[in-house]
Amino acid sequence: MVDIDENLVRRIVKEVLAQTQVDTPIDFSKDNNTVNNEKPVSDSAVAEKNVSWFQPVGVAKPGYSKDEVVIAVAPAFATVLTETESKVSHHEALRQLIAGIEEEGLKARVVKVYDTSDVSFISAEADKISGSGIAIGLQSKGTAIIHQKDQEALNNLELFGEAPVVDEKMFREIGKNAARYAKGDSPEPVAQPNDQMARPNFQAISAILHIRETRQVVPGKPAEEIKVTI
Repeated sequence: MVDIDENLVRRIVKEVLAQTQVDTPIDFSKDNNTVNNEKPVSDSAVAEKNVSWFQPVGVAKPGYSKDEVVIAVAPAFATVLTETESKVSHHEALRQLIAGIEEEGLKARVVKVYDTSDVSFISAEADKISGSGIAIGLQSKGTAIIHQKDQEALNNLELFGEAPVVDEKMFREIGKNAARYAKGDSPEPVAQPNDQMARPNFQAISAILHIRETRQVVPGKPAEEIKVTI
């Protein structure tokens, strides 16, 4: 295991806080500042930015088109955090996912899920409104899942759990495979690099990004349809 020294952790915290435009430090001592129960902390959640290419257009409704794949993003995506751990901008990540889906002859819908920051439950919520029953869940840090309707949240088709290795090419392949599942195919899983250093090197920043994401959770808030301008 690689030791992460105090200076590195401080640098990571500063980078995340700068990205989210938060002026006060995260207080890890508060009992209600937890990740597992996903309760939002009002004094640490931040207002969403108005992003021109990523615009909410109303509550997400169930789709009935068999040729659609829903891409569901997490609460902080694009409007609070702006890039993945692998330094792929959220705009580019969606562009690649959508391109992969369209290359297979299908269409993509983008929704934003607010009531959880867990990527498994994000995708499970989204596949219920996907006309094809297939959805991609995507956290702000880049962790992704392909999920199928009527399956348990943790019973996914493909999991991309190491965000630091998910690059532009992988996002495109994830989109293509999701579309293939939607067409009833059984594609080979997307190849994932085996980087044994990814977890220890990025563990601290991954935890901080997830905390930041979780503090944007709004229990009970319905998913929003998003108009994405690529």
